[in-house]
Amino acid sequence: MGPQSARSAGSAQSRDEPAGAGGGAGADGAPTDDPKLPATSWAVLGMLSFEQELSGYDIKKWADWSLKLFYWSPSFSQIYSELKRLEKHGYVTSRTVMQDDVRGKRVYAITDTGREAVRNWSRTAPVEAPVLKHGVLLRVWLGHLTEPERLHEIVAEHRDNSERRRAEAAVDADAAHGETAWAYPELALKWAERYHAAERDLAEQMLRDLDELAASGRATEPVPLPPDSPSLAPRLPGVPSTE
Repeated sequence: MGPQSARSAGSAQSRDEPAGAGGGAGADGAPTDDPKLPATSWAVLGMLSFEQELSGYDIKKWADWSLKLFYWSPSFSQIYSELKRLEKHGYVTSRTVMQDDVRGKRVYAITDTGREAVRNWSRTAPVEAPVLKHGVLLRVWLGHLTEPERLHEIVAEHRDNSERRRAEAAVDADAAHGETAWAYPELALKWAERYHAAERDLAEQMLRDLDELAASGRATEPVPLPPDSPSLAPRLPGVPSTE
């Protein structure tokens, strides 16, 4: 989904926050404190820094178009929670836009204070290592609990999913190329495309490794100790014995 189609997505009232919801910012738009916000808050605020008034539904569609491929796929409840937090601190303002005679939706815009805050976060936040929680790799690590054929199927499915995400990132990067305001998101999406291509290739290599392991006959299931055996600390690979 490209930027232009994402902008028009807010017309669906069923997903928008009711017009009466949300808190109000101070009259001067200034925050009362210097909050330590989570990265998800900065992600939502950053989406508003593209100078568009967005509803919660718009933000969800934009995140699903772009951010989900390399950072975050938020729920609607997460988005509205962050918007209320940001409005409380004076980083966004909101207003009701009537869609017809009876229906309205709440849209949000970044304030000058919010723009300066997210700019400062982007410039000064620590460079942290990405969090790696690889569910498929955990299942390979526990491969002695799974039939080799089933483990092969799991890794192959991950390979195919990675290729699908790579292709999606490529399409979205091309869509971003048409708008100069999306030059940096285009670069992030190109990174995402290369990342998912690498993940696909790693999965393909893992399939070959699994085949080689099966052919070698080296993989065996752990052997339980007899009931009367003394309890011994396990010998871990790469860890020197303390005996």
